[in-house]
Amino acid sequence: MTTSQEELLPATRRALLHRIAVAQAEGRAPSLVAAVVRDGRAVWHGSRTSVDGHAPDENVQYRIGSITKTFTAVLVLRLRDEGALDLGDPLEKHLPGTGAGEATVAELLAHTGGLAAEAPGPWWERTPGSLRPALTDVLGERPLLHTAGRRFHYSNPGYTLLGALVEELRGAPWEEVLRREVLEPLGLHRTSAHPQAPHAGGWAVHPWADVMLSEPAEDLGRMAPAGQLWSTTGDLARFAAFLVQGDDRVLSAESLREMRTPAAPPEAADVAAGYAYGLGLEMRRSGERLLVGHTGSLPGFLACLTFSVEDDVAAVVLANCTSGPLLSAVGADLVRIVAEAEPRIPEPWIPLKDIDPSVLELAGQWDWGTQAFALRLTADGFLSLGPLAGGGRRSRFRANGDGTWTGLEGYYAGEQLWAVRRPDGSLSHLDLGSFVFTRQPYDEGATVPGGVDPEGWRGIG
Repeated sequence: MTTSQEELLPATRRALLHRIAVAQAEGRAPSLVAAVVRDGRAVWHGSRTSVDGHAPDENVQYRIGSITKTFTAVLVLRLRDEGALDLGDPLEKHLPGTGAGEATVAELLAHTGGLAAEAPGPWWERTPGSLRPALTDVLGERPLLHTAGRRFHYSNPGYTLLGALVEELRGAPWEEVLRREVLEPLGLHRTSAHPQAPHAGGWAVHPWADVMLSEPAEDLGRMAPAGQLWSTTGDLARFAAFLVQGDDRVLSAESLREMRTPAAPPEAADVAAGYAYGLGLEMRRSGERLLVGHTGSLPGFLACLTFSVEDDVAAVVLANCTSGPLLSAVGADLVRIVAEAEPRIPEPWIPLKDIDPSVLELAGQWDWGTQAFALRLTADGFLSLGPLAGGGRRSRFRANGDGTWTGLEGYYAGEQLWAVRRPDGSLSHLDLGSFVFTRQPYDEGATVPGGVDPEGWRGIG
């Protein structure tokens, strides 16, 4: 993949190079490679290395660890969209006898299934997968540490179960299904379960001396769906663009929005840190910016894929060291540098071609009790409700085709909005999940639960 270095301004490119140079030097990484994606394509690639005369490019493979989980989640969502499963199905319905079957598919995707973080036995990332030939070897005698659905507890065995679920429903190995249904359609020809030259070697850097130790590159066996993959910044740049825009050959934009919606109850520390987990994707707050993606690590490698949907900028950062630079911070900085130096130019405003008068009548100010809200029609055909001033509940609403609307976010997600009309057809009020919104605060002409004091509004005295 050849990226155009002229897509970004020289000052922006220098700032990006400076950031990864600092990360490689201060993090003491043998090598570090990065890419930036804007408007759905890679616009910058950079690398730093400790080896004179050799700079890894966007075609050199690195191990990406838990970014593999996002690929596995895409496969599971494909099965859901085809009707082969429901996210609320208990695992036992499709994959009986695991001992963890009470956890639902959604809970496994969101790490709320109650499973242990790691497999029993020796450190699974540094030992051959042949030591764990069956699911029982991955789960152990006590797979559930917590009540399913109660808390977020990151689980590698949980994604092993999801990989096994894919194999059961597809009747083929996870790696084969992934290649056929995701890698080939998206053109990710340098992403694979096993390293393909050219690829980086994995290293451990001594914490107190500038010396290195080679790390083993184990085949994870049954644990592969949790962290096996190798990839490149070129391929992950394409994958990042897909995660933002969708591709109907693989997964729709709507299903990808679902993946990047928080699905797990966060721990108190996560709330403070601005961290949440969706269905195979992490969300992190970086300043005022919401970043979505996933990080990964295996002995010898670190990885980060992160993107801002609002800015339409993504970053990929890979390094070949067990510990060192904090790649989530590096990725966040790469996104910030581009988003702030070269902010996204919005599409031209274009008026709607036509509008249903009965829908247009809904637009304007509405009062919920004494709090003023604005209801707007958006260019994508939704209704948008939000307070006129200060904080308050906000949501977009999608038309159901029968005069009702369904909330898409926040407090009103899934709730029904409908316009209540008088016998003569005139608009009386809005009913939103039993809450009444009127054109005036406690409008006497509308049906307000509890009624309106007949003495009306008055002062003191």
